[in-house]
Amino acid sequence: MKQVVQNYRSGELALLDVPVPGCKPGGVLVRTAYSLISTGTELMKVSEAGMSLLGKARSRPDQVARVVQSVAANGVPATYRKVMGKLDSYTPLGYSLCGVVEEVGSGTDDVRAGDLVACAGNEHALHAEVNWVPKNLYARVPDGLAPRDAAFGTVGAIALQGVRRGESQLGDVALVIGLGLIGQLVVQLLAASGVRVVGADPDPARRDLAARLGAAGSGDPGGAALAAAVAELTGGHGVDQVYLAAGGAGNQPVELAAQLCRDRGRVVDIGKCRLDLPWNAYYEKELDVRFSRSYGPGRYDPEYELEGRDYPIGQVRWTERRNLACVLDLLARRRVDVAPLVSHVADFADAVATYRRLQDGGLKAVAVLFRYPGQAAGAEAPAAAVPAAAPPGAGGAPAAARPSPARPSQARPAAAPVRLAFVGAGTYATSMLLPHLARREGVELSTVVTTTALSAVNAKRKFGFAAATTDLDAVLGDPAVDAVFVVTRHASHAALTRRALLAGKAVFVEKPLALTEDELAGVLAAVAESGNDRLQVGFNRRFAPLLREAGRRFGDRTGPAGLRYLVNAGRLDKDSWYLRQDTEGSRFDGEGGHFIDTASWLLAADPVSVYAAAPPGGEQLQVVLRYPDGSTATVSYVTTGPPGFPKETLDLVADGRVLRLDDFVRAAVYDGRRRRWVGSRLPRARDKGQRAQLDAFLAAVRDGGPMPVPLESLAATTAATLAVRTALAAGAPVTLASAR
Repeated sequence: MKQVVQNYRSGELALLDVPVPGCKPGGVLVRTAYSLISTGTELMKVSEAGMSLLGKARSRPDQVARVVQSVAANGVPATYRKVMGKLDSYTPLGYSLCGVVEEVGSGTDDVRAGDLVACAGNEHALHAEVNWVPKNLYARVPDGLAPRDAAFGTVGAIALQGVRRGESQLGDVALVIGLGLIGQLVVQLLAASGVRVVGADPDPARRDLAARLGAAGSGDPGGAALAAAVAELTGGHGVDQVYLAAGGAGNQPVELAAQLCRDRGRVVDIGKCRLDLPWNAYYEKELDVRFSRSYGPGRYDPEYELEGRDYPIGQVRWTERRNLACVLDLLARRRVDVAPLVSHVADFADAVATYRRLQDGGLKAVAVLFRYPGQAAGAEAPAAAVPAAAPPGAGGAPAAARPSPARPSQARPAAAPVRLAFVGAGTYATSMLLPHLARREGVELSTVVTTTALSAVNAKRKFGFAAATTDLDAVLGDPAVDAVFVVTRHASHAALTRRALLAGKAVFVEKPLALTEDELAGVLAAVAESGNDRLQVGFNRRFAPLLREAGRRFGDRTGPAGLRYLVNAGRLDKDSWYLRQDTEGSRFDGEGGHFIDTASWLLAADPVSVYAAAPPGGEQLQVVLRYPDGSTATVSYVTTGPPGFPKETLDLVADGRVLRLDDFVRAAVYDGRRRRWVGSRLPRARDKGQRAQLDAFLAAVRDGGPMPVPLESLAATTAATLAVRTALAAGAPVTLASAR
C-alpha cells in the first residue's frame, strides 16, 4: 500500500510503498476514503523537518534535554546512534480521516466489515491507504453523511474540545483569534450553541468566510474595527471568552486577548501560539487561562487509546471518542458545514506535490483533502465495500496453521550466510543490535516483521533487510530463515519465543524471557515439545569485554563471595510504556534479569533463594540473592538517584580481593594493600557486551555448537527475577526450585 512519509533529518517527503498493517485485537483495519491535511499542525511539522540540526534543537528544547540525559546514562556513541536513528527515519503524517472497515480485530464488536468510520490519531489515522485504528479512536459515520465531510471529524473534535473548555453559555460573546481551519470550526460551533462570535485574522478572505459561517463581526487583529465590533456587541464590557486558534512566534494574540476580554473572562489556548502573558493585564482582570488538550479526555492516555478502556460516562461525559461522534452528528444534521472550508481536493497520488504547493505558498488553503483510489471526483458516498482480509501479522492477526515442529539443523554449509529475521524494530533493536549486524560478512538480514508498516520499512532501508512485512507466520514458515530475533515489547516475548521455537528456529529474545511463571513454563514446554533448545536471552553484560577481563584478573576464588550491584535506574517519562505494569510488568520484571544474570555469571552459580524489600510507593528495590556455596549478591535498584551518577556500579569481594566495575567504563582489581590491576587510567567507551553477545550467538547458529548461555541458566535467572515479586508480596525469602 501507499503512505505519505517524511524524513525528519533531511526534510524529504515521499509517497512510499509499505506493508499493510496487521489487524490487532481491540481495533479495526480501515481502508481510507478521504484524509484531511491539517494546514496548521502538519505544515509546522513539515517546516521543522527542513531546518538545520541546530534549528531543530532550538525548536525542541525538551528533546535536547532528553539527549543530555541519555549521554549521561548511555554515553555519547550509543546516544548518537539512537538520536540519528530517530532523525534519519521516515515518520508518518496525518491524523484525521474517513474510511471503510475492512477487518475487525478480536474483542471489537461495535462495527462490522463494510461500515464507514471516521478515525483519529497521529499514529493511527495517517495519510495511508490502510490503517489499523484502536477502538476508542474511531466512530461510525451517521447515515447520509458524505465521507469527505466525515474526514473532518478529528479536527472538529479538537475545535469542540476547545469550546467545551471555554464553558460558553447562551447569549455569551466570544472572540476567536486565528481563522484558519480550527478557528473556522470554533466559530461555527459557538454560533450553533447561541454564542455571538467575533473573529480576528489579518486575512480578509478568512474574515469573510467566518462571516458566512456565522460570525457576528470581525476585524484585523491590529485594527480599530475589531475593538469597535467587540464594544458594540458587549456594551463595552469585553468578550466572555477568547479562543486562541492562532500560531506563530509573536505574542500579539495573547496581548489582544487581555485587551478585549471582560473582567474575569476566560482565555482558552487551542492552537500552539506563544504564551508570554503580560502579567499586569491578566492580573488586573483576573483572567482565567485554560488549555485545551487535543480531542478531549483520553488523549495521551495509552490505557484509553490503545487498550480500549473507556471512562464511565457518569464521570467523564465527553471523551475524545464521544467528541468525535458528536462532531459527526453535528455534520450529519447540518449544524456545522465544512464544505466552504475545502479549498482543494487532491488525488492521493499527488500528495507530495500538494504538500510542496502548500509549503511554498502556491496553494492557499484553509482545508485540503486527499481523495483515495476508489473515490470518484465529487463522489458523496464510498464505493461499495468488499471486505478483504489483510495478511495475518504479529500481535493479534488471525493465525495461520502453526508450522510443524522441527529441530533446527545443528550444522550448516560453511559458505552459507546466517539468515536472520527480526520481529520488532524499536529503539533498542535499531540502536544496540542492528548496527552490529548490518552489512556484516556471513550474515544476511532476511526479513523484518512489525505490526506497524512504517517501522519495518525504516529498518529495511537503514539496515539492508531483504524484505519488510507484517506477516509473522510467513517468516516462521520460511525454511531459509535460520534465527529469529524477538525485540518487541515485554508482554509479547514469551508467546513469540514459543512460536519461533516450535517453528524450529534458533531464537534470540531480548530480556525478559517471560513475565509470569506460566509464561516461563510455556517456553520450556515448547523446548520439550519441539526438541529445539536453541535459545538465547539478551543478557549481554556477562559478555562485556571490560567485565570479562576484570573477572579473569580477579581469578578463581575458594571461599564465599559478597557482591553488591547498585543500579541507578533513574526516572522515566510518565508516558513510557515501561510503566504499564498491568500489561508490561514492573520495571524490575523487565530489566532485573540483566543484573541477576551478571551476578550469577560472576559467582558461577544460580541462586537458591531470593529476598526482596521495597519502600512504599515507587519501584525501588533491595534484592538479596543467596547461592549454593553461601555467597550472596545484593542488587540495589533505585529510581530516585541523580541522573549524573553512574547507572551501574558493582563490587565483588572474596578471598581478600575486590573487583570494582564503574558503569562499564572503568574496572579495577585490588589485592591486599595494593591495586593489582586497573582497566585503564582513562575511561573507555561504554561497552555492555552487545556485540560480543551477538558474535557468540551467530557462531552457535552457524556452527551448530552450544548456545552461549545454557538453557538452565536462562531459566534460573528468569525464575529468580519473577521470584522478586513473590518475595515482596510474602515479606519472606523465596526458595527456588533448582540450582545449577
